[in-house]
Amino acid sequence: MSSLTSWTIDPTHTEVGFAVKHLMIATVRGRFADVRGTVQMDETDPASAQVEVAIGVASIHTGNADRDAHLRSPDFFDVDHFPTITFRSRQVESAADGDLRLLGDLTIRGVSRPVALEVRREGTIQDPWGNRRAGFSAALRIRRSDFGITWNQLIEAGGVAVGDEVRISLEAELIQEGVKQAA
Repeated sequence: MSSLTSWTIDPTHTEVGFAVKHLMIATVRGRFADVRGTVQMDETDPASAQVEVAIGVASIHTGNADRDAHLRSPDFFDVDHFPTITFRSRQVESAADGDLRLLGDLTIRGVSRPVALEVRREGTIQDPWGNRRAGFSAALRIRRSDFGITWNQLIEAGGVAVGDEVRISLEAELIQEGVKQAA
């Protein structure tokens, strides 16, 4: 009999960030502040993990209110129709160095695509309040056009205003919720 542990993302200590080229010469960075999710796994078998994450798109923040409003509009995320970005895992693979590769489905603007996140285990501790916590970092690259985010402008010097490739990073802190006995 194995034990399943349930973990919840601590939203105050978790961030999803992104970076995309602007005018083909500079990088604009932003983040989503509203990140929720759960992980269930048998700690002796990382491949057993089931991960679900939901990101509130309205929480996007790039440091520029006008740009944030444009990103929430139908030109980009269309928050009124698609308020949430989701990720649901399908498979976890262990890497030789102890890191993980998390395969799953990312859904943006109602379009789901398979993705692979490279995940680094940052450690597990008991916090000063008696909670067990675990830290993870993850990264992936996507093409925004694969998810129907195609708005752009041609620039006079050649090229486009917004790059297609988006680098996504996740810094997550999880809190263990409980241990259940699996049959």
